[in-house]
Amino acid sequence: MTGHVTGWSKGLEVTADGEGVVSHAGLVLLRQLADKTGLTGGLSGALACSRLLVHDRGRVMADLACTIADGSEVISDFRVLADQKELSGVVASVPTVWRTLSEVAAGGPGALARISGAVTAARRRAWAAGGARHGALPGVRTDATRPRPHP
Repeated sequence: MTGHVTGWSKGLEVTADGEGVVSHAGLVLLRQLADKTGLTGGLSGALACSRLLVHDRGRVMADLACTIADGSEVISDFRVLADQKELSGVVASVPTVWRTLSEVAAGGPGALARISGAVTAARRRAWAAGGARHGALPGVRTDATRPRPHP
């Protein structure tokens, strides 16, 4: 589920030489985290449809989540990914993001339940990976609350 979505990051390299400088470079880490935890693949499965789409809806939703985490405040801020093709590869357009959100809304409670399931599964994989690496230490956010899983 997670292997097919990371092709965009092949060959990326982090250097400190000042060549090929990009803004929002941290988005790469967020996108890789979404891919490696299975969030992108899970969303792809949750939003699968019978039509042939240019942009996978799971990738669009994962990228939208990453741009929000990066500080986006409006949907048009999504362009930050498209503005850096050398970093992000080919990404969806802002109109495609709007279409994706409309499709999710049209899917009603069933679509939301499938999306929530994909997020929960990715969160479990992330927690399990952290526990395997750090001896199952509990995580606490900086505001001293523990994240609650979605149903």
